Amino acid sequence: MFFLRTFTCSSIYLLHRMKSAMSIGLWYPNEPLIYSIILLVSMGIGVMVFIMLFFVKAGYGRHMDGHWGPKMNTHLGWFIMELPTIVIMLLCFGLSDKKTSITHYAFLMIWFIHYAHRVFIYPFRIKNGKKITLTIVAMGFFFNLVNVYIQGRWLFTLSDAIYADDLLFNFSNADYTTIAWLYTPQFIIGTIIFAVGYFINKQSDYILRNLRKPGEENTYKIPTGGLYRLLSCPNYLGEILEWVGWAFLTWSIAGMYFAIWTVANLLPRAISHHKWYKKTFEDYPENRKAIIPFLL
Repeated sequence: MFFLRTFTCSSIYLLHRMKSAMSIGLWYPNEPLIYSIILLVSMGIGVMVFIMLFFVKAGYGRHMDGHWGPKMNTHLGWFIMELPTIVIMLLCFGLSDKKTSITHYAFLMIWFIHYAHRVFIYPFRIKNGKKITLTIVAMGFFFNLVNVYIQGRWLFTLSDAIYADDLLFNFSNADYTTIAWLYTPQFIIGTIIFAVGYFINKQSDYILRNLRKPGEENTYKIPTGGLYRLLSCPNYLGEILEWVGWAFLTWSIAGMYFAIWTVANLLPRAISHHKWYKKTFEDYPENRKAIIPFLL
């Protein structure tokens, strides 16, 4: 009994010390170095994914086939896949010393404008009756886990000047320590780009979601309205603009990493969707491009 009580008290004490240490600094030894390696390796993987997606179609939606393995409920799959973006970001913020920083609350708000919708609303508005494969859910979950760690740890801890020499290279010269960052050209321009992208993305998703009438869950139609007048995938363009804006408003390699990954994932898929539309519908508008108006 004495041993159990001693062990319990010791465990509580150690957990308290760990939480205290994590809340004001690093989560594990050599974190800045390991963080740098994770970012660079993952960015290299993003380049490979970009090339691969020109030859292999991502296995969900209209391109799903039996080669991608077991399937699960689409609503639950999307929810699970996106959930780390909320949980880990809150953890990064909560276990930091930035809880009185208006600048960091601004970053958090912009992040949640996108991901609160993506986690708690978008999955449950999906109308198609198809299931999503476990493979896609697992890959998306893992990417989100890595990406939100890269974004959250940079914003709330590793951007501090005391860690600059421990990173592999200088990730950014941005100074988030005062509210002055919110008045910089980078933050203002980046926020405008993010807002424009968010509007385009949500408008395009709304148009797609309302294409199908009840009982038409597995049918496809030509979308019209909004930027669909010019593009096959304006929803993808909107999301790319969001994270390009994020790269500007954070002025960091972490933000640039997310923008690069978004382009690597969505640009090849937009081209694939565009080809599918043209092949599937004989009356598909000739003037439409895949993702960049008048160009691509």
